[in-house]
Amino acid sequence: MSSNLSIAIVGLPNVGKSTLFNALLKKQLALAANYPFATIEPNIGVVEVPDSRLAILAKIVNAAKIVPAIVEFYDIAGLVKGASEGEGLGNQFLSHIRETSAIVYVCRLFENKDIIHVYDSVDAHRDLSIVESELIFADLQTLQKQNDRKPPVLPPSMSLKLTPELWKETLTKLISHLNAGKPLRTLQMTEEEALIAKMLSLLTTKRAIYVYNLSEAQLKSYQNNSGDFIREYKLEVNANESVFLNAKLESDLASFSPEDAAMLLEEYHLSLSGLDLLIRQAYKTLGLISYLTAGEIEVRAWTIPDGATAVEAAGVIHTDFIKNFIKAEIVSMDNFVKYSGWSKNRELGNVALVGKEHVMKDGDIVNFKIANN
Repeated sequence: MSSNLSIAIVGLPNVGKSTLFNALLKKQLALAANYPFATIEPNIGVVEVPDSRLAILAKIVNAAKIVPAIVEFYDIAGLVKGASEGEGLGNQFLSHIRETSAIVYVCRLFENKDIIHVYDSVDAHRDLSIVESELIFADLQTLQKQNDRKPPVLPPSMSLKLTPELWKETLTKLISHLNAGKPLRTLQMTEEEALIAKMLSLLTTKRAIYVYNLSEAQLKSYQNNSGDFIREYKLEVNANESVFLNAKLESDLASFSPEDAAMLLEEYHLSLSGLDLLIRQAYKTLGLISYLTAGEIEVRAWTIPDGATAVEAAGVIHTDFIKNFIKAEIVSMDNFVKYSGWSKNRELGNVALVGKEHVMKDGDIVNFKIANN
């Protein structure tokens, strides 16, 4: 089980992808220029996941360092209509999306005559449809290439018994759904069908987050009444998949001191930056949580799927921990803080000793007992 979370940032040219990426990295790594295809290679950046619990734990255990969980963001060049067939910079960029866990669709809502748009008008629904269609077409090409081929030979470790009949039936089902203009994440699949789709690295199986890039005035309007704003712009919004922000503001916030950033957020009546909301949304969308380890060497957050067991969580630290797992000590954050660490909590019986099948919770503080090789 990998603890890496990777997200592709996609959208039409000049919708604010690179500005958002720059803000995420808190430095200008991407070229946010005012012309299409300013991003020539996919910029990849590692971003720390904000977690205020880590500093609190570090103070209690006097840790030498803090290691937050991380997210990898891929800034993909602007897609245009026909990208799946080589238009613009073509599907060389689509291949970079295959390596990621989720896709962030950046959609422009702001009006600015000084910034070139691929089309004459700003239309969120049209822009999202174009980008989604290109990913659908790319998946169709992948599946159609497989149609005349025999099913691949799977390693013995995979539980799937891949017969020619199952292979053909699954490809037909996936193609039919895509031909209806629907991404594969909206298709009900059996476990076997989902494994085949995953094996083919199909783009539209990935979970989606929609980032709407607003002007500062629009952001204030959204904050005042989000419902009216969404109706005014005729947006088809799922609150569990959407983030509204101003990418330029986020870039400014990233360069400010924490004190100045807090003042600016207060001016916009925001409790969190859009970037923090985006990372939180990514965890929620992908069903991820973090557990924590706390010792003198380091305090660290580890990313795991919600519902992961103790032995699976141990495997994120090192694969050898899976076969050598004995037990795990777990204490709640509240008790760890209240009684200042492991020692007093052990005395009071607040530390649970659990086995492999224990289901982890977000914020669990864990000490794994591992057998020596």
